[in-house]
Amino acid sequence: MADVVEEIVQQVQENLTESANAAATNGTTGKVPSTPEGMALAYGTLVVMAMLPIFFGSIRSVKHHKEQTSTFLKTGEKPDTMTSKDAMMFPIMASCALFGLYMFFKIFSKDNINFLLTGYFFFLGVMALAHLLSPVIGSLIPASIPKIPYHLSFSQGPTEGVKDDKKSYLIDYKFTTHDIVCFIISLIIGVWYLLKKHWIANNLLGLAFAVNGVELLHLNNIVTGCILLSGLFVYDIFWVFGTNVMVTVAKSFEAPIKLVFPQDIITNGLAASNFAVLGLGDIVIPGIFIALLLRFDNSLKRKSNLYFYATFTAYFFGLLATIFVMHVFKHAQPALLYLVPACLGTPLLLALLKGDIKKLFA
Repeated sequence: MADVVEEIVQQVQENLTESANAAATNGTTGKVPSTPEGMALAYGTLVVMAMLPIFFGSIRSVKHHKEQTSTFLKTGEKPDTMTSKDAMMFPIMASCALFGLYMFFKIFSKDNINFLLTGYFFFLGVMALAHLLSPVIGSLIPASIPKIPYHLSFSQGPTEGVKDDKKSYLIDYKFTTHDIVCFIISLIIGVWYLLKKHWIANNLLGLAFAVNGVELLHLNNIVTGCILLSGLFVYDIFWVFGTNVMVTVAKSFEAPIKLVFPQDIITNGLAASNFAVLGLGDIVIPGIFIALLLRFDNSLKRKSNLYFYATFTAYFFGLLATIFVMHVFKHAQPALLYLVPACLGTPLLLALLKGDIKKLFA
């Protein structure tokens, strides 16, 4: 009996020590406990930031798909799309990459790894943001300012003395003065993120990644989309609930691959540091499926985008369910656990009711 009492007292002392250490940690980092208003603002903003890339990325996806189709008819160059085989391999490759990052963070210095990753994502982020801003800046620049085109090319061949040898272009890039302006603005934002790691700069680059991902990643049909979402549904559940790998990497990885918003912005302003987080994968993966549904709506030529708007709305409620469960159980949630059933079930049920199931899978 005495041994049991002694063990209980020791456990209480350990709990008190852990609580004191946690309080001391919060005190040194300056994190302020979230108020209900701050949490509502943070999660509401994250939901809006998640919806915008899907909406605008889907519209840009339709335009990009038409351009690829036009190019195919002229040159015979097939558009880049994700096939069923690619979709089946995607969760496996993502798991290998995730576990590899986890091992790197365990073995090597987190600062050194993040230094390399920051440089890599800085370059990609600047290019993605420039591509996103190009039509916006183009519409804002006065017509009086000339739009001078440039063509940067670097080719290999032809070999001297060989008549039929063709050129192979290593660099073949066309741009204008407007694109240069976009690149300079994007470079300034990229340097801001590089130096300060400010959450606003992070979100600007993250939104650019998300919009470009939804716009440029194309599924070749609905079956491929179902395979991809189903595979990542299992992937997300396993790595969040089955292990601590996903949470560890998310906390250690310093790159604009997530959207963040401070829950203590009401009390601390722009210097807030207690963030709510949403990964870009939870936006881009459902987003490319929703973009495919918009292209399907256009192919039906019914003058309505019923499948797109219905699934877009389902994604919204899936996000709300994720946030609600996370708030109730106080534990990180795999968002695809709620988003995949919503995004797959809605168009399939709608197609059954409308009699479009054969057309949907064609």
